[in-house]
Amino acid sequence: MAHKQLKLWFDKDLALMLADKLIANGVKFDKSTFAQEVEQGTKDLELKDRVELIADLLRRHLAVDYLSAVKELVDILGPENEKETGMFKAFYWVMPIAKYVEKYGLQHFEVSMSAIREITKRNTGEYTIRPYLEAFPESTLKVMEAWSKDKNKHVRRLSCEGARPRLPWAAKLDIFIKDPTPLVPILENLRDDPSKYVQKSVGNCINDILKDHLEVGKNLVDSWLPCPTKERRWIVKHALRNLLKHKDPWALAVLDRM
Repeated sequence: MAHKQLKLWFDKDLALMLADKLIANGVKFDKSTFAQEVEQGTKDLELKDRVELIADLLRRHLAVDYLSAVKELVDILGPENEKETGMFKAFYWVMPIAKYVEKYGLQHFEVSMSAIREITKRNTGEYTIRPYLEAFPESTLKVMEAWSKDKNKHVRRLSCEGARPRLPWAAKLDIFIKDPTPLVPILENLRDDPSKYVQKSVGNCINDILKDHLEVGKNLVDSWLPCPTKERRWIVKHALRNLLKHKDPWALAVLDRM
């Protein structure tokens, strides 16, 4: 992926790539029309709108039946991302597929959860999962709690990152701004995660909680002390970064206890 604005990668060439992947799998797909529509439609759009337009055009050109269409899309995802980076470089082209599941999959919960799990192994499902948390909070959290124990680090990260109350570049999850306690079991499962990628997400989530429910965040952090693991120490320090900037007495005391 050569150096240029990310939005500019969502163009006719990406449309041709997606079409070729689908056709190679035996999907009947109007490659020429799809590419032309993407080229014309994306000219004056920014990144998010380009991604959404391509998702909408996939909806138009694939099978009307969501279950058939989403299977065709998941089948082209290819090898998983083994690294903790690259989701917006090597796997940027997955973003319209994630948007497709986000917009059109709510009526097919189990199939969409499976698709999101596969998507996040390459790109990320952190935005895709949020409408499901709003529509089906209990069912989605149950799935995400299971994901927090998954062997795949990307899936474990999603279990936390996707539920962050104040995830950047996403709509706030008011349900967890009002009451973040349903997130605690997931955070508990991830408190000693070996992946720095996951640890950062856990710290960010706790930082979000501390902004709205200081006591909930404090109680969680205090319960992880004394004698925290090195993983927990890193997470806690990352979670307290804003409080530490303001010389918060409790946060400074936590550092001393670690």
